[in-house]
Amino acid sequence: MKYSRQRDLILKTLQENAIHPTAEAVYSILKKIEPTISLATVYRNLNLLADNGIITRINGLDGFMRFDHNTHNHYHFICSKCNKVYDVDYEIAPDLAIKLTNKTGFIVESCQISFKGICKDCKKLTQN
Repeated sequence: MKYSRQRDLILKTLQENAIHPTAEAVYSILKKIEPTISLATVYRNLNLLADNGIITRINGLDGFMRFDHNTHNHYHFICSKCNKVYDVDYEIAPDLAIKLTNKTGFIVESCQISFKGICKDCKKLTQN
């Protein structure tokens, strides 16, 4: 993959905004520092980065395609109040894929597991 200044900006934006943003959110952030960038450019480069394993596409969290700069094995937690998406350490249940393979014979290549509930911040707000 050839170097692209815009692609580099998109990747840097993802790394600095670890909120699992949609393409539109990345575009909104970038538009402030790179006014000439188009939404189509953001989409094309996010998909190119994902196709090359540099970032991850996350489907089905909340009905929107989101992007994650963290390509290591991990799970997600989505707050049903504020809609924020948090990374959950893979070590909480590292043997899940092994158990699935042992029980079913399936070969697990990757997984996207998400939990839904109320985050700590929203929990504090409801307790006050």
